[in-house]
Amino acid sequence: SIVKSLISSTPAQFSIGDLVSEIEKRNRLKILHRWLEAQASNGSQDTGLYNALAKIYIDSNYDPEQFLSSNKFYDPRVVGAYSEKRDPNLAYLAYSQGECDDELLRLTSENGMFKQQARYLIKRRDLGLWAKALTGDDQQPLNQSHRRQLVDQVVSYALPEAEDPEQVSVCVKAFMAASLPQELIELLERIILEPTPFSNNNNLQNLLILTAVKVEPTRVADYISRLSNFDAPDIAEICINNGLHEEAFSIYKRFEVNADAIGVLIDHVGSLDRAYEYAERCDQPEVWSRLGKAQLDGLRIKEAIDSYIRADDAANFAEVIDVATHAGKFDDLVRFLLMARKKVREPAIESELLFAYAKTERLADLEDMLHGPNIAQVQKVGDRCYDEGLFDAARLLFQSVSNWSRLASTLVRLGDYQAAVDCGRKANSTVVWRDVHAACIAEREFRLAQICGLHLIVHAEELESLTRLYESGGHVDELCALIENGLGLERAHMGMFTELAILYCKYRPEQIMDHLKLYWSRINIPKVIRACESAHLWPELVFLYVHYDEFDNAAQTIIAHSADAWEHASFKDIIVKVSNVELYYKALRFYLNEQPLLLNDLLHVMMPRVDHTRVVSMFLKSDNIPLIKKYLVAAQTTNNKSVNEAYNDLLIEEEDFVGLRNSIDNHDNFDGIGLAQRLEKHELLEFRRIAAHLYNQAKRWRQSLNLSKKDKLYKDAMTTARVSGSAEIAEDLLRYFVESGNSACFSACLFTCYDLVRSDVVMELSWRHGLANEAMPYFINLMREYQTKVDHLATEVSELKLKVEKSGGPMPAANAGPNQLLGPAGVNGRLLLGHSGSPAPQPANGTPPMFTPGLGSAHGSTPSMGGL
Repeated sequence: SIVKSLISSTPAQFSIGDLVSEIEKRNRLKILHRWLEAQASNGSQDTGLYNALAKIYIDSNYDPEQFLSSNKFYDPRVVGAYSEKRDPNLAYLAYSQGECDDELLRLTSENGMFKQQARYLIKRRDLGLWAKALTGDDQQPLNQSHRRQLVDQVVSYALPEAEDPEQVSVCVKAFMAASLPQELIELLERIILEPTPFSNNNNLQNLLILTAVKVEPTRVADYISRLSNFDAPDIAEICINNGLHEEAFSIYKRFEVNADAIGVLIDHVGSLDRAYEYAERCDQPEVWSRLGKAQLDGLRIKEAIDSYIRADDAANFAEVIDVATHAGKFDDLVRFLLMARKKVREPAIESELLFAYAKTERLADLEDMLHGPNIAQVQKVGDRCYDEGLFDAARLLFQSVSNWSRLASTLVRLGDYQAAVDCGRKANSTVVWRDVHAACIAEREFRLAQICGLHLIVHAEELESLTRLYESGGHVDELCALIENGLGLERAHMGMFTELAILYCKYRPEQIMDHLKLYWSRINIPKVIRACESAHLWPELVFLYVHYDEFDNAAQTIIAHSADAWEHASFKDIIVKVSNVELYYKALRFYLNEQPLLLNDLLHVMMPRVDHTRVVSMFLKSDNIPLIKKYLVAAQTTNNKSVNEAYNDLLIEEEDFVGLRNSIDNHDNFDGIGLAQRLEKHELLEFRRIAAHLYNQAKRWRQSLNLSKKDKLYKDAMTTARVSGSAEIAEDLLRYFVESGNSACFSACLFTCYDLVRSDVVMELSWRHGLANEAMPYFINLMREYQTKVDHLATEVSELKLKVEKSGGPMPAANAGPNQLLGPAGVNGRLLLGHSGSPAPQPANGTPPMFTPGLGSAHGSTPSMGGL
């Protein structure tokens, strides 16, 4: 009582919690009961106060449920912990009021209060709390027996009592998250199959079936039959994905989704027979269409077409056409296409119908369809029929579109060649003519083939294949006739002339030359050259080479094949045009071997082009110089040393001294000394004279004189002395004549060498040897010459004097002028004049003096020998 009084008189300025704690330690909490209630009634909200009241009510059993459930100011964890050992139900109540989840789960699990735990979990609607209860955590590991008891309580009592759909939804999600499919099925069966507010819930029914699909497939069929408010299409699809095909079929069948139902039978069950029975029962177009597609995929083509016809569905016409065509089911395809043509206006349908008529040989129906309105691709169908060998049908199709080219080819295949040619004229196509032409050749219709061929050969690209076609069949005569007829066409081209030339080379060599002469300008010469070379037609080959300006090849061909190709006139024309110089000499060797008598003629045309030295060398080596004598004569105009020497040798060999003398005089390019040395030993006098002549030309005067003296050719010796211009040589010759007693030659030598001999020497020789008479003509002429000169000088002096007198100048000295006359015994005993005057006057009667030598020249003209 003292404590109570003390507390009551003390102002409330202390901690009630501390007070309660101290008194509770002494187990005297009840003494504060009245005081605590008084404080509560005064509106205190101190948590410690209410915790103390809760403990007092629990201990005194003073309606603690009412206080715990209605009071909001106590601490649930403190009160709950205080109540656990005293009354777990009160602890549960306290924990549930404060949402002390962990403490509540622990309390209910430890005390087997699973019904309360189930109700609390459903009420809380917390997936995290459900996860702790169903799967455990680190603080509270999972106890399988506890979970089983909790599930049983949830299924049996807690969930059926729930009325809030959210509570049910959270519970189901928690079971799903905890991977408890069996328990989930039990839960859903309890909610759905038994009368509850949620029995007809769509989501729960879907969930039940889906869970059963995954966990208990055997229960799915029962659920499908007992439930009605689930999403049939989605559930059926899931069943299909999980292999429950019959269950899926049952769903579709129950909800009369017939197209999908038959789809399950077809696609998954794989029973077309059951599908057919189901289609018969349903008898719906979409079902028949679906069945028809399956039968078509299974290659039940007739049944598929029947199904499509019953469905009156032409949408899948493309696939039906493709499969039926590949399978060759054209009779059934006709039925389908007739139905499809009524439903769909498509070119493909009508085109395939035409082709099906062709394949089934219903040509009358095909013709009727062509005559009626249609949108078929007739050309393409015709091409297909042609490729398939359906030529009768192709003929009708090509006729309907006026495709003459294809019609011509078709008629060829049908053997109507005349009609094919007529169509070819209308088509006027190279391809058509080629096709018809080949067919006519194969059937040996050469008249018609020629008509076609004339339209082909005007195209250069067609000529080669046409030629091969004829040649492979051995129809060479027909081919030649065809091309010959085509040469006169306006469009005739080079290829025709060339190909005909090649054919002549191969098969008619006797005609090739005439053809080449007529048309050489219009042929492909290189191509024909190869053909002629292969056929060994050498004259024709030469002809082509010449007209192709390949003169080198032409010349080589003639040389290599002279027996057939050589002709002298043409060879001369060719050889002068070659560019390879070596061919000149090759041609000479060829003529030397085969036509030696024509060498000079050949050399005549080749003369401006050949190397004369090389030609002479060639014939010298073969010792055939005489064969080219005419050439040597003609070639001497070039004054070539080799030519001159060869010709001179030839003349020596022939002993033609006249020709040799002319050659030497006219052409000086040769070894004169060598020739002279050879000739001075020649047995014939005339050749020795030529040797002396050669020595004269070489200015070897003494050798020439000795040779002339030896042969007593005194005239030649005197001529040599005069030509030499040497007084010594001339005087030596005079002495030789004096010594040999040849006075006549002495006199003649004075006449010949008048300008060279000195008068004192002549006077001495004539006086000493008694030759005054022989020398007298010489002296007479000498005196006449002196007299003429003196007279001339006198005339000049007189004229000079007159000029001086007229000008009044002094008279020049007698010996100062340029005209100084030296005595007869002047320099070397000769008369020397510094300046020649006017020529000596002629006698009145015109008779010249006995001697008329030239003045002031060592080579004056030879005086006449008339005085001797």
